[in-house]
Amino acid sequence: MSRALPALRRKPGGEAGWVRTALVGLALALVGLFLVLPLIAVFAQALHKGLGSYLGAITQPDAQASIRLTLTVVALVVPLNTLFGVAAAWAIAKYRFPGRSLLISLVELPLSVSPVISGLVYVLLFGRQGFLGPWLEAHDLKIIFALPGMVLATAFVTFSYVARELIPLMQAQGREEEEAALTLGASGWQVFWRVSLPSIRWGLLYGVIMCNARAMGEFGAVAVVSGHIRGLTTTMPLYVEMLYNEYQGAAAFAVASLLALLALGTLAAKSLLTWRMRREHSD
Repeated sequence: MSRALPALRRKPGGEAGWVRTALVGLALALVGLFLVLPLIAVFAQALHKGLGSYLGAITQPDAQASIRLTLTVVALVVPLNTLFGVAAAWAIAKYRFPGRSLLISLVELPLSVSPVISGLVYVLLFGRQGFLGPWLEAHDLKIIFALPGMVLATAFVTFSYVARELIPLMQAQGREEEEAALTLGASGWQVFWRVSLPSIRWGLLYGVIMCNARAMGEFGAVAVVSGHIRGLTTTMPLYVEMLYNEYQGAAAFAVASLLALLALGTLAAKSLLTWRMRREHSD
């Protein structure tokens, strides 16, 4: 039996190697077909009329307005969701209280609801005929078809990204170090800043990066609440769709290429963080 074992090990090992090679090849082929080729096509279409046409498309006033609006929405949404994510993760991971399971489910809710539906919910709440519409109109407040509605819709869609990264980290961290710091006289802020935050910093940055990427590319919810007012409520994804529907393909792909560059930058930052986290865990 002892002489049969090496043969048994070699045979499965040979098959595993063949299967591994086939799976890796299939995965690379699919990545190339569905990710790399579309990206190359976007940049090729964006530049096929020349660099001058490309620069002209992305420096149009409407294009510049869409870029500014996208960055504004992201600048408001990411800090908001970072604050919420840290608070929610802290409450869920550190305490036991009635409604904790419900809070966990609510954190997951935006991931299971269509962005279009979330946009429609805000229209029903804040639209002219909505639940709060008459009160908002009486006080000259405008949320739908304006920046506040777009920020709210994007914040809802990206609600979960930071909290989902932090909850397992904080649960694994436990409370022993924080309680030890409290017994030594540290204040609550000092405990968070010097004990808790260093343990979750890479997870927090990872969640912020993913939240930022999702916010920049959000389309469905923002499309419902924006009203597609050119130069005023069109983010970059909405502006790309608008140009494409107007048969301005080169201009649409030029703006789309900027979104692709932002996505590639986010991917590079995510990869760097992943490498840094693995290196820290291996030390």
